[in-house]
Amino acid sequence: MGNKQLPKDENIYETACPILYAMEIIGQKWKLPILWYIADAEKQTLRYRELERKVVGITATMLTKCLRELEHDKLLKRKQYNTIPPAVEYSLTERGKTLMPALESVYNWAESQMKNK
Repeated sequence: MGNKQLPKDENIYETACPILYAMEIIGQKWKLPILWYIADAEKQTLRYRELERKVVGITATMLTKCLRELEHDKLLKRKQYNTIPPAVEYSLTERGKTLMPALESVYNWAESQMKNK
């Protein structure tokens, strides 16, 4: 792949591989749908309950875990409102926004591959 080289005498999982780094952050089953729904939302912001409804099949525990990890990795930011009941919104950070064109490219590639099956 151009000037990108795989290590010849090292275990790929013990090197600083950019693809593996990305997969550590977004490779988990539910993280991409969460990011995609937030990116697609008006103002790129969704409340927790909206995410719970949109990401069909995810448990509340797993949603909370993924949101915390995405926030830890600085792809999402969390804003809590002191209302009753409490409301929490999640939105893409600048770092998260820079990921979206790459995900769109992967989506387009996969879509074309699925058509050619």
